[in-house]
Parts: sequence; C-alpha cells; structure tokens
Amino acid sequence: MIALFTDYGLQGPYLGQVQAVLHRHLPNEKVINLLADAPRNNPKASAYLLAAFSRACPAQPGTIFFSVVDPGVGSFQDQPVVIKANGQWYVGPDNGLFDIVCRHSTDVQCWRIDWRPETLSSSFHGRDLYAPATATIRNNETPGESITWKDRHGWPDDLEEVVYIDHFGNCMTGIRAEMLDTTRAIQVNGSTVSYADTFSSAPEGTAFWYGNSQGLIEIATNGGSAAEQLNLETGTELFL
Repeated sequence: MIALFTDYGLQGPYLGQVQAVLHRHLPNEKVINLLADAPRNNPKASAYLLAAFSRACPAQPGTIFFSVVDPGVGSFQDQPVVIKANGQWYVGPDNGLFDIVCRHSTDVQCWRIDWRPETLSSSFHGRDLYAPATATIRNNETPGESITWKDRHGWPDDLEEVVYIDHFGNCMTGIRAEMLDTTRAIQVNGSTVSYADTFSSAPEGTAFWYGNSQGLIEIATNGGSAAEQLNLETGTELFL
C-alpha cells in the first residue's frame, strides 16, 4: 500500500489532488492517509513521528511512505529522494525528514529523483513530482541516480520536545518509550509529570506521561487537555 504522511491538512484540495494522481497511475493500489497534520513546515519534529509511525504501521514489506513536509518547496535546496530502508520505501525531500528512519535502519539505499514532469508547479511538488515518482517505484522502474544517504542535521536519537499535539490535547514527544524508566518524572514548564500506565490510573484532571501506541512518550491529562493545562506546544522542551 501507499501511506501518505504530510502536513497538508484535511481541508483544501491538496490530499485529494495527490490521491487523484496516484489513482491515475496506480488504479488498483490501496492508498491510506497515515497523517495529514504533521507539524507544519517542521521536518525536525516530523522526522521522529515518521520513524515512529512507520514502525507502528501494520504495513507489509514494500509499503511506500509518501512523505512530504517541505518548507523549501520550489527551491530544490533539498533534493528530492527515494529511500529504501529495511524493505520499506520513502519518497520526499531530503531535508532531514528521513534522518531518524534511516539511522534506525540496518539496510539503507538512496536515489536522487532526476525526473521532472513537463509541468512542475513552484508550490506543489507533492502532486507534480513526488506522486508520479511514487508510481515509478511501484512499477519497478529505476527512481533515479543511486547516491549515498547522509544524515543531514545530526539530530539526537530521542528528541526531548513535544512533536505533535492531537485534538484531545495529548502531546507526543520525540522520546522513544523504551528509553525512559517508569520511575522517572518529566519536568516541563515548571510542572512535574509522573508516569501512569493508563488514563484511569491517574486522578481525574492530573497530567501524566505514558508510552503510547506509537512507541513514543506522550503527556496527557485524564479527562482534560495536557496542552492547555501545561501550556504545551510543538517544540516545547522537556527536562528528564
């Protein structure tokens, strides 16, 4: 299948136009929307989410992750690439979005997308470039010139920041749950947040942290919004 990971949002024409191009090239391929509200114009936070979601996604080997979070779209400052990491494919800009996926993979291959369509908009490479490139992979065609993948930014393996806030106000972090002992507390914005294994284990109205279904540490409030209660936003630093 093809899994879409973007910051396009659910409103507007963008997801639909990408899906239309994919359907035109691959009418029998299953396309799912994995995440449409990745942190906007934020490849750093998105890199940790993409790594976690692709690990947690019940995908077969060969799944293609169409991954576009690209504040520099149109400039080609970050070259378009295709990456194969541990049997899964990733298509998108080489702006750091794939750094964590590749670092945690044992087998990584990378190609630069050299192909350009006859018409390429300056603001929507997802539709015009990355969607057709995705179809090329599924059709077993060479995606472009083979290159050596290099980590772009040297971001840490675990990011001690909030990287995503869902509509409940639960706050995912860039820290893998396996990396923090449950006896530890998290300090954030002057508050101390302790561990609880489930929402019901914490008193109502109390903020706590736990390992979520994506394998990341998440801060939540039983019966409320942790983002509002603790004044959290994407990029808020945590102290362990």
